[in-house]
Amino acid sequence: MRIAVDVMGGDHAPGAILAGCLDALDILAPDDVIVLVGDESVIRNGMADRGVGDDPRIEVLATTEVIAMDDSAVNALRTKQDSSIVRMSQLGSKRAGNKKCDAIISAGNTGACVAGAQMYMRRLPGVHRPGIAVTIPTFSGPIVVCDVGANPEPRPSHLHQYAHMASVYAERVIGVDNPRVALLSIGSEESKGNALVKETAKLIREDSKLNYVGYAEGRDIFDDKTDVVVTEGFTGNVVLKLAEGLSMGLIKTITREIMETDPGLAEKFKPVVKGIYQKHDYHEYGGAPLMGANGICLICHGSSEARTIVSAIKAAQRYVQLNVNETIVDLLAEIPDGGTPSTDAVPNSVPEGAA
Repeated sequence: MRIAVDVMGGDHAPGAILAGCLDALDILAPDDVIVLVGDESVIRNGMADRGVGDDPRIEVLATTEVIAMDDSAVNALRTKQDSSIVRMSQLGSKRAGNKKCDAIISAGNTGACVAGAQMYMRRLPGVHRPGIAVTIPTFSGPIVVCDVGANPEPRPSHLHQYAHMASVYAERVIGVDNPRVALLSIGSEESKGNALVKETAKLIREDSKLNYVGYAEGRDIFDDKTDVVVTEGFTGNVVLKLAEGLSMGLIKTITREIMETDPGLAEKFKPVVKGIYQKHDYHEYGGAPLMGANGICLICHGSSEARTIVSAIKAAQRYVQLNVNETIVDLLAEIPDGGTPSTDAVPNSVPEGAA
């Protein structure tokens, strides 16, 4: 298996990203390869500092440019052709020949990653528009939310396909049997919601291949009422950031209250708090797949640490082994078209510098 990693992308790049890649050598098979994409001198010096020599499982693809987190995604792809994101995306394309990678991973500019994947990897047969599916830990177990940033202005047919692709991901990767699908709205009543929500609900409701359970309000996400939540990219990204802030805020509040009440009690509760933190820590889940891309593209959190990258590489291995993309193609071939696919290589509504 060949996995390309954008060493230059992320708030803690290149140090944390490179460290994660080198840590991941422990979980690679002898014939696996990690392609480190970025500034060659930085990568070589970092490897030397870690005492990593000429490991045959490491390849370096030198680049001279970096797409910053606040760069305009589409413009950056066009003007920074030797950037780590562009070169990484090219490795995910079938046109890369024998240098092709089975998966690409980046914690850099999300908009550029999405646009790069669509430009060079294209879409799976039958997919209208890719969407980012993220695993969010909840009090009753993990759920999958799609989309969280790739497509802020979707059509109903796009969301219909997200329901299918996220269901496949939830079943294959998360291990949920017959996942329940809900459509995010402002109320549980069918009469509520905007035109996009109502039209999407009709498509999903009439699709017997989906286990549709109706609308979900924001609070339902954490209340064991669904396994898959479908929404457009703008709202999905807000939900993701809110969930991250809420979980970390609750853990900090609980820890502080215990410490102020009884420091001795805090020591006894330390293993419990640590366990809760691990269950709700996005670093444990690695990257979020760009569902529908013709290849495997994992987009990591901008604040990814070394352990996030290790988790992302594990997730990429599992994604490949479980044939998720092949399952999606077969499934979409069996359902009604649901609308005319977009022919744009790069959409006009790419999230600029999303994290």
